[in-house]
Amino acid sequence: MKSLLIYLKDYKKETVLAPLFKLLEASFELIVPLVMAAVIDVGIENRDRPYILKMCLILIALGGIGLICSITAQYFAAKAATGFAAKLRHELFWHIQKFTFTQMDTIGSATLITRMTSDINQVQAGVNLVLRLFLRSPFIVFGAMVMAFVVDVKAAFVFVVVIPLLSIVVFGIMLITMPLYKKVQANLDRVLLVTRENLTGARVLRAFNKEESEKKRFLSGNQILTDAQKYVGRIAGLMNPLTYIIVNAGTILLLYTGAVRVDKGILTQGEVVALVNYMSQILVELVKLANLIITVTKAIACGNRIEKILEEKPDRKDGKWKWEENEETPFIEFKHVSLVYDGNGAESLEDITFTAKKGDIIGIIGGTGSGKSSLVNLIPRFYDATKGEVRINGKDVKEYETESLRARIGVVPQKAALFKGTIAENIRWGKADATEEEIAEALETAQAAEFVEKKEGKLSYNIEQNGRNLSGGQRQRLTIARALVRKPEILILDDSASALDFATDAALRKALRARKEKMTVFIVSQRAASVQDADQIIVLDDGEIVGKGTHKELLLNCPAYQEIYYSQFPKEAENGR
Repeated sequence: MKSLLIYLKDYKKETVLAPLFKLLEASFELIVPLVMAAVIDVGIENRDRPYILKMCLILIALGGIGLICSITAQYFAAKAATGFAAKLRHELFWHIQKFTFTQMDTIGSATLITRMTSDINQVQAGVNLVLRLFLRSPFIVFGAMVMAFVVDVKAAFVFVVVIPLLSIVVFGIMLITMPLYKKVQANLDRVLLVTRENLTGARVLRAFNKEESEKKRFLSGNQILTDAQKYVGRIAGLMNPLTYIIVNAGTILLLYTGAVRVDKGILTQGEVVALVNYMSQILVELVKLANLIITVTKAIACGNRIEKILEEKPDRKDGKWKWEENEETPFIEFKHVSLVYDGNGAESLEDITFTAKKGDIIGIIGGTGSGKSSLVNLIPRFYDATKGEVRINGKDVKEYETESLRARIGVVPQKAALFKGTIAENIRWGKADATEEEIAEALETAQAAEFVEKKEGKLSYNIEQNGRNLSGGQRQRLTIARALVRKPEILILDDSASALDFATDAALRKALRARKEKMTVFIVSQRAASVQDADQIIVLDDGEIVGKGTHKELLLNCPAYQEIYYSQFPKEAENGR
């Protein structure tokens, strides 16, 4: 948690002024019981109305000044806390963006979302309360005790007994609850994971009639979270009654001691009232301090979780080379490449070797789970090869600066992901300064121009979150246009035409060949028709290359390709027989 405090460095003035104004407010508050004692002992006893009125005006002035100090302190505390949270959230988001796919898979998006939202909000609340109350409450507690000694030493010894007892209760409960709040946040992660899965997979749940089983799974996780919260809540809930018992017992003892000393003429009635007021102030402030400690305990637990993510270093080292052309070497070369995913003992890719020239269209085909996506994900370094080398322009991709490498690569993932905004804004994710002519050209190649023209507003048509107001084929064509607008030297289509009909798919491939840029295209597909015109087809089976060549060559000598092709074109299989 300590390392997070660096994000308060731009708010040094606010972190000083907020508690300072709170201390000023507390100082005026400590004077109030003495004024009340004077009102009782002088004004009321002597029936001196002008004196009472004067003292009341002083009380109002003290209250007004205290209010101004309190509002000012709240302003500075809120400014520092919200600024701190904004910087921390920005840094955490930026740090997460550096994670590799392997780290994202390992940590899990559900827990990252919790830490970006709930945890940071809890830390923000903790910082706000600390700036306002962390100095004020102890100051009033000990200030009240000092003022009690000023009033009467013997009666003040009640405070000496009460304050340590209260401290034991408050800090003891804090030490017990701190680790329990960590468990509560971990249980919250699990509930969020189930919720996220149910929301994103709602159609699958309905299709397989799994609503009831998922309700039970959610209720089970929620019940565990509820039980954990109730358990820690019961312990934390002991704080207020225990503090009230101790303080009320102290008040009774104080009244008894005060009554005896008033009877002896040592104390006045007003001084006893002042002592009781100081005891009440201690009670109020310790309850505040108790609630502060509960909030701070939660904030520390959440802060430690955030700190753990920030301490997670990206496991990909950036290279130093910038992109440069080299006509003497193969444009892309896989040399005995193998890949093992983290936590998976078996190799997802094994001994992959092939080359691609600039401008080639490479088809990658195979059954589900054969490693097609894994192979193309090695080119932009979404994952790094476990063995072997992936080389571009004669250099290992690990030697390139990641930004320089990915600036030359256009990737269209399996799942078409669009963002809330206009069509033009979504296309410009590929190139921020793309002109309307460049966007129109990309849409034309992606076979998206026709449906965009029919939309109200055309390029200004608003896409809803995740493109839910578009069909699957329309989403895929827009994601292809988004990759094309940057005019990449390498285009990866990772099964990104699965929602397109055969005619549109064929027109897309024809348009890609017709583009004037000499672009190397990787087409990942389970459709033989999508790759049969490729310059080279890579056939994968269980992470290994079982065939490599043109469509005609593979039909003659690759059983795996024959099986895929003839399963999709049975009539040709019959004619062949």
